[in-house]
Amino acid sequence: MARPPSPRQLPPALLLLLLPLLLRAGYYLPTEGRLMNSCLQARRKCQANPTCNATYHYLSSCASSRSIPSPAEEPSVPKDCMEAAQQLRNSSLMSCTCHRRMKNQATCLDIYWTVHPARSLDWDRCLKFAILCTFNEKCDRLRKAYGEACSRCQRHNCQGQLRAFFEKAPEPQAQGLLFCPCAPTDQGCGQRRRNTIAPSCVLPSEATNCLELRQQCLSQPLCRSRLADFQTHCHPMDVLGTCATEHSRCLQAYMGLIGTAMTPNFVSNVSASIALSCTCRGSGNLQEECEQLEESFSRNPCLAEAIAAKMRFHSQLFSQDQGGADSAFSVMEHQNKNPALRPQPWVPSLFSCTLMLVLRPSLW
Repeated sequence: MARPPSPRQLPPALLLLLLPLLLRAGYYLPTEGRLMNSCLQARRKCQANPTCNATYHYLSSCASSRSIPSPAEEPSVPKDCMEAAQQLRNSSLMSCTCHRRMKNQATCLDIYWTVHPARSLDWDRCLKFAILCTFNEKCDRLRKAYGEACSRCQRHNCQGQLRAFFEKAPEPQAQGLLFCPCAPTDQGCGQRRRNTIAPSCVLPSEATNCLELRQQCLSQPLCRSRLADFQTHCHPMDVLGTCATEHSRCLQAYMGLIGTAMTPNFVSNVSASIALSCTCRGSGNLQEECEQLEESFSRNPCLAEAIAAKMRFHSQLFSQDQGGADSAFSVMEHQNKNPALRPQPWVPSLFSCTLMLVLRPSLW
C-alpha cells in the first residue's frame, strides 16, 4: 500500500493551504531550511547577483520613505518603486513565502513586503487583482493592448483586443479582474469591476432591442458559436443554481462572449447582477421570446451561482484565515507556473456548434 506524501513533497501553494490541518494532525512545522523558497533563502540568492541586490536595496529605500495616507487620500506606490519591483519579476523573491512561527519570521516578512510594495496597501480587491495582472508579463501586455484600443474607442479593435485578453491571459488573473468581490457599499471597487470590459466603448451607446442584438450575433460565426457555448454550459437545471455542466465551464463560456455583440456586464457599481445592454421594448408579439433571452443573463441561477462561487473563492484568497494576500498571490502564481493548470485556447465544443440557437423556456 502506497504511503501518503510527506509535507515536504507537497507543492508550496498546497502546503500553505493545508498547513493548519497538517499542524493539527501532528506533522512537524518546517524550519527555514526546509521551506520551499523562503524569503530568507531568496534574499541570499539575490545578494549573490549584483543587479538583483541593487534593485532590492532601492526597494528597501522605497519602503522606508513611504508615508501613510490620510483617510481621504488614495493609497499609492511611487511609479519608480513599482518599476523596480517589476524588475524582480523573474527573481525567486517574487514567489518567496513566510510561515507563522518560523525562525526569523520578522526578517522574512520584512523581505516579503519590501519586494511586494503594492500588496501591503489597503486597496479594494479589484485593484489588488489589477496589480496582480501587472506582475504577470502576459496579462499585463494583453491588458495594456485592450486598454489602449478601448481608450481611443476603436470599437472593432477594442472588441478584438478584449477577446484576445480573455482567450490568452492566464485564467486566474483574467477571472480575478472580472469576478473580483466588492463590498456592497464600496462603489469604487464596483466601478473598477464594471469598467473591466471598457463598457463605454464595447457596449452599444443606445439601448438596442435584445432580439436585434441576438440577430447581429447569429450573423457572425464566432459570436454564434460562443452564444451556443453559453446556452450549453450556463443552462440552469434548477432554481438553486445547478448548471447543465460545471460552474467553471459556465464562467469560461460567459467570458467567451465578452468582445462580441452579446457582451454582458454588471448592471451597476453596487450590484453583482449581470445583464445584456439591450431592451425588450417594442418587441411586439415576440415580447416573451425577447424576455427569455434577456433573462438568460439577468435571471439565470446557474450563472449567478457560478459568479457568486468564484467571488467567494477570490474573497477567501485575501482573507486572514487563508494567510492574507501572500497566500493569494502564491496560489495564483503557482497556477501560472504549472502547465497543467493553465487555461487552454477557447474551442467550441462539438455539442455547442451543433446546438440549435433556441432558448429553452423551462428554467430561463
